[in-house]
Amino acid sequence: MTPRVDNSYPIEIAAPDITPYKAGNTGIDYVTTMDSGKPGPHVMVTAVVHGNELCGAIALDYFFKTGLRPHAGKLTLAFCNVEAFLSFDAADPTISRFIDEDFNRIWSADVLDGPRQSQELTRARILRPIIAEADFLLDIHSMQKKTEALMLSGPLPKGRDLAQGTGVPKIVVTDSGHAAGKRMRDYGDFINPKSPKNSLLVECGQHWEKASETCALETMFRFLVHTGALSAEDAAPHLGDTPGQQVFIEVSGPVTITTDKFRFVQEYNGFEVIEKAGTVLAYDGDSAVVTPYDNCVLIMPSKRLGKGGSAVRLGRFISH
Repeated sequence: MTPRVDNSYPIEIAAPDITPYKAGNTGIDYVTTMDSGKPGPHVMVTAVVHGNELCGAIALDYFFKTGLRPHAGKLTLAFCNVEAFLSFDAADPTISRFIDEDFNRIWSADVLDGPRQSQELTRARILRPIIAEADFLLDIHSMQKKTEALMLSGPLPKGRDLAQGTGVPKIVVTDSGHAAGKRMRDYGDFINPKSPKNSLLVECGQHWEKASETCALETMFRFLVHTGALSAEDAAPHLGDTPGQQVFIEVSGPVTITTDKFRFVQEYNGFEVIEKAGTVLAYDGDSAVVTPYDNCVLIMPSKRLGKGGSAVRLGRFISH
């Protein structure tokens, strides 16, 4: 059988063995909470929301092996879509993204409380209480294309503040998610402007490049220091150089695919800046998709161009 694999990207990292973490200590498989015994927030880091994204699992595995403990409050480390991750095959690395449906499009109350059944929904319903309990969440992801790492800070100023406090990656994107369904970082009070709860989703680069592992570790440790879960002294041996100034981009909206015949007019990898409004980017059936304003930034153009999905998100540079 010929593998259904995108051969344009070599696999430079290896999926870690996460089975030693199955038992955890929370009553939920693959979820571990460490309690400092001191006052402080409940901070959570999640990995493998998509089973073919390895860098988050590498980061959590690395943290466990350091033997570090939280400086204050509680720290929870969770491997999410475990069944998809355990099905990862380096010979065919694209097919393990999910088992039945995208784990990161089901985090609205109507879906979680609704009648639909899938392996991803079963797992999300189990994780839901501990996700809701967290004060701060970092969800670690990677991307289809070899694109510079970025932080998705959500639609609110508090998300941008948290991204700025974390300090990495350089690019911060503020957006409202996907028409196809709500992400975990947008669940509940994380997007309630009146709540102090807050969350980030980091996209660490192309799924299988070595740089994604480096980005995941750097972002995790800086996030844990900023939220008070780790002391700066404990984190220091695991950090790289001091980060530079961040760039903020606000998404005006996704391009949601409406037909089965969507195609871009050329190959886009992400962060291309299209100078003129009205420039044709793609065709959705017979309808042209054009840039809505000058200096339009293309964010995370997709290779999965199915009806109802997001083909690309369009944004503009903003000051924080």
